[in-house]
Amino acid sequence: MSQMLQTDLIGITDVITRLPQFFNKVPNLLSGLKQAYIRTPNTPTGLALAFEKAVKRNPHGNALLFEDQRYSYQELNDWANQIAHYYLSLGVCKGDVIAVMIENRSELLATVIALAKIGATSALVNTSQTGKVLVHSVNLVKSVAIIAGEECRKAVDEIRNDLNIAEDRFFWFADQTTRQDVGTAPQGYINLAEKILQFPKFNVPTTHKVKGKDGLFYIYTSGTTGLPKAVIFTNSRWTLAYGTYGHILNLNEDDVMYCTLPLYHATGMVVCWCGVIAGGGTLALRRKFSTSAFWSDVQKFNASAIGYVGELCRYLMDAPVSDHDRAHRVTKMIGNGMRPNIWGKFKERFGIKEILELYASSEGNVGFSNIFNFDNTVGFSPTPYAIVEFDKENNEAIRDSNGDCIKVQKGGVGLLIGKITSRSPFDGYTDSDKNKSVIMKDVFKKGDSYFITGDLVRDIGFRHAQFVDRLGDTFRWKGENVSTTEVENIVSDYPKIAEAVVYGVEIPNTNGRAGMAAITLHNGDALNEQDLSNMVLDFKKHLPAYAIPVFLRVQKTVETTGTFKYQKNKLKEENFDPKKTSDRLMVLLPSASAYSDVNAEIYDNIEAYKYRF
Repeated sequence: MSQMLQTDLIGITDVITRLPQFFNKVPNLLSGLKQAYIRTPNTPTGLALAFEKAVKRNPHGNALLFEDQRYSYQELNDWANQIAHYYLSLGVCKGDVIAVMIENRSELLATVIALAKIGATSALVNTSQTGKVLVHSVNLVKSVAIIAGEECRKAVDEIRNDLNIAEDRFFWFADQTTRQDVGTAPQGYINLAEKILQFPKFNVPTTHKVKGKDGLFYIYTSGTTGLPKAVIFTNSRWTLAYGTYGHILNLNEDDVMYCTLPLYHATGMVVCWCGVIAGGGTLALRRKFSTSAFWSDVQKFNASAIGYVGELCRYLMDAPVSDHDRAHRVTKMIGNGMRPNIWGKFKERFGIKEILELYASSEGNVGFSNIFNFDNTVGFSPTPYAIVEFDKENNEAIRDSNGDCIKVQKGGVGLLIGKITSRSPFDGYTDSDKNKSVIMKDVFKKGDSYFITGDLVRDIGFRHAQFVDRLGDTFRWKGENVSTTEVENIVSDYPKIAEAVVYGVEIPNTNGRAGMAAITLHNGDALNEQDLSNMVLDFKKHLPAYAIPVFLRVQKTVETTGTFKYQKNKLKEENFDPKKTSDRLMVLLPSASAYSDVNAEIYDNIEAYKYRF
């Protein structure tokens, strides 16, 4: 949301006009807020407890739909209980961490509920991870076991010997409807679907012993070290999301939430699902997003709500107009990253009445939600925060003569920071040094502490904000956070490349920032036609698709500051425009298998949105 219209500014009069539609949500919202805020770290709470309450309210209603599978709340609970009883029999207990690497399907949710009932923490591994990144993610959180879907087994097999997990703690789910056919486990794996059949379906007693301070998930986020960081998501934090986002969504037992977002990220696993559980509604899953199948799936599942990220919305807008566009009952959606240039058009084309845009991060302590249904905003925040003036050149907050940070004026852009309090704590990373680097002290008075989000936002009034940009060594592309350092390390491994500087550049009409690598070659080397395809093959082996650089820039030398930091700001400004540099520029066009040179024609076509990146 880099541009603002004057009409985006919000005042008390604007809020008053929205109150009639807001009042309909108040009873449900108050119920949620009571559950969210009337708790302590030692209060029994969390996903498992909330799910069991939903089972009591709606035992025979649909809890989960996936492909042709259907599970009622009671059936899904029975399944999770069998998994939980089995792991309790193995000695798994509260505080243990189990890595879970399963794509969006029924087995993933049953597993997560089961581990939550024990108080064990599910390490939600990104299913596209491979090699040393996967080794790091699993070992970082001291996993005592791993549960892998058949679809992810190859990646696990390749690094199995590097994992700090006992040989008899590798578990497996067949990639099929395992409640009907458990399948045959490969050598070296325990067939979890088969093992649990002999175990009881009644609720395990441990659910009521799980407290707010206990870990629920580890969610991985890109780190400046080049490897993912593991962020602890406690049961207390889940309950906060459940009580706010979950109840703001205002779903009921007749509602179906269609989610194609990866459940190893919080938007899908937490935001979308907690809204379903809060209303005793149905979660309809698809393994991976498909533009062509999206609205036909919505019809198939009779969905009334959808989860989104900005890129998903752009893909749907780019698709040809179809009879499916309005042949559904979806009126509300929840997610993040909706661009202002399509916000109104999206609502009009697809008949959407309510876009519950939100702002939150896996590790952060401040959240916004569009509860008043304004356009072009991440919404309103009840949590304590500030938007302060920021010096991008020096990468630091600006302070006045007294040493205090300076809040931006209404309409101004600044760094978003969240005040750390007992009600909005910072749960932190596994890396204590990283924790120190994201906390700012003595912000407005001696002794106060704020979490540094690393995001620039605009203050549009009445505690509403617009997202503007991300700072630091990550950028967002294809709905994923990309670590520049991780990509730099992989790109630099190519035999002819001596050094790489990676950053994100904007492509018109496209969400997020596309990866661009400014590279220097070893003395005497040059990139030939074979290199242009070999590089793509090499990058694909070591990087997920969203992290592969879209653009390359061949430099003679890398410019650095006096403290040897890369001069990324200048590179970002010159982006991939051949008129701004004499360096060789290359692009990996959609569906291409090799990089090609950016000439004036290709540049103009990119600017004219003739390619769909």
